[in-house]
Amino acid sequence: MYEDGDDLTHGQIAYFLERMDSGEEVEADSDVHRLMTAASERAMRITSHMNATFVSLSDTRAQLEWLFMRPLPEGVGLFPPFTTDCGLNTHLGADVFINAGCRFQDQGGIHIGDRALIGHNCVIATLNHNMDPARRANLLPAPVRIGADAWLGSNVTVLPGVTIGEGTVVAAGAVVTHDVAPRTVVGGVPAKLIRNL
Repeated sequence: MYEDGDDLTHGQIAYFLERMDSGEEVEADSDVHRLMTAASERAMRITSHMNATFVSLSDTRAQLEWLFMRPLPEGVGLFPPFTTDCGLNTHLGADVFINAGCRFQDQGGIHIGDRALIGHNCVIATLNHNMDPARRANLLPAPVRIGADAWLGSNVTVLPGVTIGEGTVVAAGAVVTHDVAPRTVVGGVPAKLIRNL
């Protein structure tokens, strides 16, 4: 199912992902930027349909496989609504659960480890804009990595380039701006250490 009706060729997707994973700046109106826009339009079509026509969790899973263009590991679950700016650079481990209302900006790469729990309305961002006003429309991709058994509470925001360690708990409403050590509890804006686990 995850190849039908796509506007992007496998070659275009491979090139796009290679550029995103390189971390190189993406210039506005470049070929890569146009591919990014095409991927966004594709993701909006798929997620709009998925969110508006809920049938079953197994149907949602099938639509996620179409969105991500790869089979999902066993036990992955997601409650819609869900939105993503791309969908092609999200990588989920086994038994990951994503609750309702989450928004992924995954062009720079989102990697979520086994059994991680992503709470309601979480935002995971992987793109920054250039700080120079003359180049502000340019984009800087940086991956987010969330370790196995991590738990993001409701309304958590994770910023580009952040790694959250295995087993970590991020308290509801936190904004994670820097790497978080494994087996810790963090919270606040910006997120800071509360205690070790």
